[in-house]
Amino acid sequence: MDQVRPRVAVSSCLLGEPVRFNGGHSRDRFLSGALSDCVDWVPICPEMEIGLGSPRETLRLERGPDGPRLMTRRTRADLTTPMASLATDRAAKLDVDGYVFKAKSPSCGVHGIPIYASSGAADDPEAVASGHVVDRRGRGLFAGTVIGAHPSLPVEDEGRLRDAVLREAFVERIFAVARLRSLLKSDWRPRDLVAFHSRHKMQLLAHAPGAYRGLGRIVAEAGAWPHDALATSYSEAFRTALAAKATVGRNVNVLHHCLGMISDHLDPARRADLVEVIESYQARRVALCVPVTLLRHHTRGEGAAYVRDQTYFSPYPEELGLRNHVVPW
Repeated sequence: MDQVRPRVAVSSCLLGEPVRFNGGHSRDRFLSGALSDCVDWVPICPEMEIGLGSPRETLRLERGPDGPRLMTRRTRADLTTPMASLATDRAAKLDVDGYVFKAKSPSCGVHGIPIYASSGAADDPEAVASGHVVDRRGRGLFAGTVIGAHPSLPVEDEGRLRDAVLREAFVERIFAVARLRSLLKSDWRPRDLVAFHSRHKMQLLAHAPGAYRGLGRIVAEAGAWPHDALATSYSEAFRTALAAKATVGRNVNVLHHCLGMISDHLDPARRADLVEVIESYQARRVALCVPVTLLRHHTRGEGAAYVRDQTYFSPYPEELGLRNHVVPW
């Protein structure tokens, strides 16, 4: 099936742009290489956009009475207001299918950003001078505003994307969201949404069986919904469902569902082969691509068109090779 190219916001330095505090970059091989061939990037560097330039003084988050403050380390300039204003403006205009932020950044970090003691009277000056960290669970000021405004947006940082499981989950989500965006920006009718949902059933079932049933109820009454309300309700539920983790157990359930739908077209030996391969995947002996490839091979007959057309079998371009890892216990 044809893939829609996702629009993905990204910290500019991860694509190799020399915008880091030291005048360098943090080019990520996967983002600037394989994934770059399949998506349309929207590079953003909030530090450059508020006029800091590169190279520049390093920044950090410090505890403040109304939340973390973004401060320069040496000159003690408070950049909270311009960064928050930029983040609010960018979030309001953001039209993307996902976002990859720079890890460990006080502006763009998503997880575990340290928040330091401030120089206020309530803090110990010696602790400030020694760089005392009061919280290690912070989020970058810019990233926090964007994520807060778009809670269902697929978001990761480049550090977490080095994990094969997290990488596959993120890429799968941005392509699914892109397909939905493409549909909802077209001159669609309820029957088009029903067809979209039908193609995504197995993919949704692999992530969130409960949400899968809820989405089924929405599309069953699609003709009775106001157009905009239908789009909003389905979109929110779809994004939430895909955010749930696709576990080995849920994948096994989907594989058996698909096998059941084509079983009448298979002889006993082929059915036994498929069952064996699915069991091998369940036992973490082979990667998901093995049973998926074998199942897809047996869906070429006319009677198996429904299974063959499921996005579950091609959730993103195959050249990315993201299902080739064996899931650890």
